[in-house]
Amino acid sequence: MSQRTVFFISDGTGITAETFGNAILAQFELKARHVRLPFVDNVDKAHQAVRQINHTAELEGRKPIVFTTLANMQVLEVIKTSCQGMLLDMFGTFVAPLENELGLKSNHRVGRFSDASKSKEYDDRIEAINFSLAHDDGQSNRDLAGSDVILVGVSRSGKTPTSLYLAMQYGLKASNYPLIPEDFERRQLPPALVPHRKKIFGLTIAPERLAQIRNERRPNSKYASLVNCRDEIHEAEAMMRREGIRWLSTTTKSIEEIATTILQEIRPERLEY
Repeated sequence: MSQRTVFFISDGTGITAETFGNAILAQFELKARHVRLPFVDNVDKAHQAVRQINHTAELEGRKPIVFTTLANMQVLEVIKTSCQGMLLDMFGTFVAPLENELGLKSNHRVGRFSDASKSKEYDDRIEAINFSLAHDDGQSNRDLAGSDVILVGVSRSGKTPTSLYLAMQYGLKASNYPLIPEDFERRQLPPALVPHRKKIFGLTIAPERLAQIRNERRPNSKYASLVNCRDEIHEAEAMMRREGIRWLSTTTKSIEEIATTILQEIRPERLEY
């Protein structure tokens, strides 16, 4: 497998550069050493970054790959003219053609939130995260009507990380509610969820994978036994079918895939499509 050092340079957090860069690199059989250089927001820091890139090029005898999302043109010019890496400037690749097409100049804003203290979108996202934490694992039934999405499933099926991802990435108020043996005995949804059926999405998982996850937390317990996991999954899926709840298996899916499927199915009103 080919090996290469990859730099991600940004005058913000670098999350955009790394996310986009990794999506591209995933198309290749490549073992990459990641070097993250966030907050490169002045010329001095740009020269420091260049020295690091060029030193790596000399040591390895080949060009490092350099992904950038630099809004500061002076900083970008230092990187462009001096670094010995293969430069992939994502803003330059996409923003300049859009400026030409739209007849508008971009604001060259650094990061998603140029000033978090003045951003309603940022405030909404923090509120959504707090909401999701307060409504994690059925901790609170208060204001379930305020949820954009309510995730249900057995314990350890992926509800909590998916809820937090939806809150952090999309600013959605995501509640999650565990299905427990008492629900299966009643053969119906928990009463608190019934009025919000349209917002409910179910998560399931292969029993073998569930047993593996639970054994990491409570080894050799009935809770983690394969027999118990099979019973719970069987009952949960049967309930979802009876109640007409949309659901998917998280066994082989990433958080991003799960969240995307949920958004396509639930289509929260606050998101534009």
